[in-house]
Amino acid sequence: MALTKKEFIDAVAKASKSEASKRELGEVLDAAFDIIKKNVKKGEKFIYPGFGIFSLKKRKARKGRNPRTGEEIKIKASKTVGFKPSATFKNNL
Repeated sequence: MALTKKEFIDAVAKASKSEASKRELGEVLDAAFDIIKKNVKKGEKFIYPGFGIFSLKKRKARKGRNPRTGEEIKIKASKTVGFKPSATFKNNL
């Protein structure tokens, strides 16, 4: 089960003490996530106290195997996003 964007905006609207409409809250959340994406893409960490840290992770090129044929293949270097939850977040699970 996953939380959809609409459900997320509805939950934020309900939990918020703001008088903003759901449309406005959606725009604010979109802008916040865009800023996070841009900073992580530049190699900067995004730290949100009590939640965790988003950071850019680089994977080196490596050798792998095609599971169907068993043939050895080269896997290119790539980038991905890493997330490390805060201690507070982990303790509340």
